[in-house]
Amino acid sequence: MKTGSSAFAAVDLGASSGRVLLGRIGRDRLETKVVHRFDNEPTQTRDGLCWDLEALWSGMLTGLAAAARCADLVSIGIDSWAVDYGLLDASENLLHQPFHYRDGRTDGVLERVRDELGAEHIYARTGLAFQPFNTIYQLRSEPPARLAAAAHLLLIPDLLNHRLTGRLGTEPTNASTTQLYDPDAAAWAEDLIDAARLPRRIFGPLREAGTSFGPVTAACAGGIGARPPVVSVASHDTASAVAGVPAAGAEFAYISCGTWSLVGVELERPVKTPEGMAANFTNEVGVEGTIRYLRHVMGLWLLQECLREWRRDDPALELDGLLAAASDEPRGVEIDADASEFLAPGDMPARIRSHCEQRGLEPPIAPPAVTRCILESLATAHARAIDDAARLSGRRVDVVHLVGGGARNALLCRLTADACGRPVVAGPVEATAIGNLLVQARAAGLVGGRAEMRRLCRRTQDLTTYRPR
Repeated sequence: MKTGSSAFAAVDLGASSGRVLLGRIGRDRLETKVVHRFDNEPTQTRDGLCWDLEALWSGMLTGLAAAARCADLVSIGIDSWAVDYGLLDASENLLHQPFHYRDGRTDGVLERVRDELGAEHIYARTGLAFQPFNTIYQLRSEPPARLAAAAHLLLIPDLLNHRLTGRLGTEPTNASTTQLYDPDAAAWAEDLIDAARLPRRIFGPLREAGTSFGPVTAACAGGIGARPPVVSVASHDTASAVAGVPAAGAEFAYISCGTWSLVGVELERPVKTPEGMAANFTNEVGVEGTIRYLRHVMGLWLLQECLREWRRDDPALELDGLLAAASDEPRGVEIDADASEFLAPGDMPARIRSHCEQRGLEPPIAPPAVTRCILESLATAHARAIDDAARLSGRRVDVVHLVGGGARNALLCRLTADACGRPVVAGPVEATAIGNLLVQARAAGLVGGRAEMRRLCRRTQDLTTYRPR
């Protein structure tokens, strides 16, 4: 990497893998290099499906040590998926491995809590869409004894920040995904916490993106080989990804496309209308107090699970070859990409066949046909969400920015442009890590606010535009 710039480390944890990137940022320079990748596989325990926190911790430290060998780090920042958490006791010890949001322990809990508190009341307070894995429903699934013993709730990035620095705190972009946060007040919705019969004491101080947790502990410094400070970034990976969108104005929609597709617009204030609630739109916090008004679309999870199943019979099956074959397939049947039967892990090709048969549709069978079906269906879901976001928020959308791993999928980008009837700008692939790094650079005084961050991104990243046919 070029010299004459400042170095930062971004820890980016996804639902299936993690990586540590070294970023160098200077005037007209934003370069990233992945220095370590590691798997993130859940474990089935006696209590349910959990994350392997020790494996995440080990992979993260290995990556940070690799980054520290490459450069003197100005700071470290961590982002991850949302909603999942760890509970600590009064001595700040972890009470149980964090549960995976796809675990079945929350089955039926959403409906019970919604009946108790009223859907309209919950939405009016939080503006968050009703998803069965939201933190509020996970907490209501906790054994009473564990909740009674808990003194602190830390979402995944904050749990790791705590292990690195010994400091407690929760960053608002991730806090806003719990359905226990008030985006208007920029604070925990304490009345809702009380009404949900959850202990108010576990919801700790909020640390805005760009504030420092302080240096890593001496013990951690030994494993990393350095002792840089840890900066609270936009710790929800989608918030970091939106910070890394290379938009030139306000009239854009974004698709942060990976395991999930998060599709929406950036606003200054939340939109908590009954129409938005009915359309399952959510108001999550972004950098600089913005609102990510978006809808969750199932995303490339559908294809990832199909690949997992197909590779049982054909271990050599490669995604690139499959996408090339899918490009030659005729337009076929479309499925409801957001159907609830697709949420859990398992035999996805069989579930797609069953989904089609139950609706009187001819199911795709061969992998290229199934792949084409999935991508056509995702493109339609993307377009529907963008049109709904524009209609419900009043925000005009002239261009769509598709960032994340899905930006590599030229067929998906092309189909999305066709379905949206708007140009799709694909890239950067590393938008989440770039957003993480840019918030650290802003904290160090190297870049200004969102406009400058995005201008730097446009100048330095490879972007591809797909125009609707």
